[in-house]
Amino acid sequence: MFHRFTIRSAATVSVVIGCVAAGLGVTSSVAGATPPAIPSVATAKSELAGLSVATEGSMSGYSREQFPHWITQSGACDTRETVLKRDGSGVTVGSDCQPTAGSWRSPYDGVTIATSSGVDVDHIVPLAEAWRSGAASWTTARRQAFANDLTNSQLIAVSASSNRSKGDQDPSTWLPPVSSYHCTYARMWVGSKHAWGLSLQSSEKSALTSLLNGC
Repeated sequence: MFHRFTIRSAATVSVVIGCVAAGLGVTSSVAGATPPAIPSVATAKSELAGLSVATEGSMSGYSREQFPHWITQSGACDTRETVLKRDGSGVTVGSDCQPTAGSWRSPYDGVTIATSSGVDVDHIVPLAEAWRSGAASWTTARRQAFANDLTNSQLIAVSASSNRSKGDQDPSTWLPPVSSYHCTYARMWVGSKHAWGLSLQSSEKSALTSLLNGC
């Protein structure tokens, strides 16, 4: 289980240092990785207004196994491999659908990754966050569908370091180091919570309201 941390101003520096140490390249431009169904600013504001605000539930009973992933999507390709193909550039895959070549530019931190092993497929709304926001009462089948959602703005290829820095935090305590991506990130977060009927805590709604107003 991840724990919540306060955003620190040195976050971007630590991400860059970590990526350089891992042999990754840092670029000044943001990635083209784009999940589907990202709502417009106006739509996201409307969806945010319609979401329920509630105190977060407990983590009692939670485990990642409560959200089965990655499942087969087509042929030999599972959800992770499908997102890697979608969000990468020049991606080629073997007969088992594992990428054999390609590159991925993480929109969270602007890092370019040359091997798929350095890429994480992030759940925009983390599994633990979903559990606390209503998914604890779902069936396992519904949690599986959420964890493998390729229809809504819920899955994206990012650097492993940025994904692990995020953990299970919501936008009130963590945002992508690339500030120009904050608007898109807020829109994706709201779009996913709306699509799945998940609740918000008050601090989360306040943060999202500020982010959308700044778009």
